[in-house]
Amino acid sequence: MEKYSPRERIEMIIAGEKPDRYAASFWRHFFHLENNAKGTAEAMLYFQKEFKWDFMKINPRADFHIEDYGFTHIFSTDEFTKHTKTHFPISTIDDWKKIKEIDIRSKALDEHLQMVSLIRKGSDKELPILMTIFSPVAIAGRMVSDRSIMAEHIHTNPEIVFEAVTHIANTFEKYIIELRNAGADGIFYATTQWATTNLISWEEYQKFGLPFDLRLLEAAGDDALNVFHICSSNNYLTKIMENDFNAQIINWETDDPTNMPLDIGLKTFPNKVILGGVDHNGWLLHSPPDEVGYKIDEIKEKTDSSRFIIGPGCAVEPTVSFENLHAIRKKL
Repeated sequence: MEKYSPRERIEMIIAGEKPDRYAASFWRHFFHLENNAKGTAEAMLYFQKEFKWDFMKINPRADFHIEDYGFTHIFSTDEFTKHTKTHFPISTIDDWKKIKEIDIRSKALDEHLQMVSLIRKGSDKELPILMTIFSPVAIAGRMVSDRSIMAEHIHTNPEIVFEAVTHIANTFEKYIIELRNAGADGIFYATTQWATTNLISWEEYQKFGLPFDLRLLEAAGDDALNVFHICSSNNYLTKIMENDFNAQIINWETDDPTNMPLDIGLKTFPNKVILGGVDHNGWLLHSPPDEVGYKIDEIKEKTDSSRFIIGPGCAVEPTVSFENLHAIRKKL
C-alpha cells in the first residue's frame, strides 16, 4: 500500500510538498477503440489499471473537436494506425464565414461528455482525470487539409479567421464547463502546433491564441486541476509564461533541442509544477527497459519530487512497449 492516493500526491506537489514518491503520468491513443464513448472509456481505464498513473490524461480521438463542423474520417480498426481523414470543412477563405457556435450537445461533443462520465464512474474517486481540449486556434487548424493553409489565411485575411476562432472559443468555453459537470477534474489544454514560430508570429499568436488560452483555462473553474501543454518545437513557452493563467502544471517537449530544456525550466518557472522529462520519441520508444530505468534514475537525480511530475512531452507512440512503461512505473 502506498502512503498517499494519486489525488493527494498531486495536491502535495502543487503545494510544493515532497510526496512519498515521484508522481508520473503517460498517455497514448488506442485508435481501434476510439470510435465510440464506451470504447474510448474502456481503453483509458484499461491503461490506467495497467500502470496506476497519478492522473489520467484522457486521450480522445484528436478530431472529435471538429467532427460537428463537417469534418469526416474513416475510423481505424488497427491499434497502431490513425484514422483516415476524408473531408475538411475549410478549403477557401470564405469557408471560415460558415464557422459559427455549435451546440455543445451535438453528436461528437456529446459522445465525449458521455465518455468522460463513463471514465469517472469506472475509476477510483482518488484518481484525477483530465480531459484533453485543444486551443481554439488549434481546433481551427485541424479544419484544413494542411496547417500552412490556415497560416496563410491568418497572414492575409486575419479578421475573417479571427471571427471563426472566436465562435469556436465560445463553443468550447461552454463545453469545458460541461466536462467538469461530467466528472473531469480539469483539462489538459493543448496548443498543438500553433504556439510556435513554425507557423505564425508571436504578434499573431497574441491575437489568435493567447487570449483564448487564458479564457478557456479559466472556464474550467478555480478548483480545476489543469495542465497547460505548449506543444511542438520552437515554442513560445517563455512568452506564454509571462501571463497569469489558470493551470498549476505546465508541459512541453523538454528534449526537443529547439525548446527550453528541463533543468533550465525548473529554474525559470519556480512557481509551477513541470510535467515532462521523458524523451518520448527517443529513448522511451527505442531503448530496452533496463536503459529506460536508468534514464528515469538520471531524471530523479536532477529534479525535486515536490515540483515535478515525470511524463512525456506529448502523447507516446502506441508502439511504445508496455515493458518500457512498467520500467518507469517501478522506478517511481
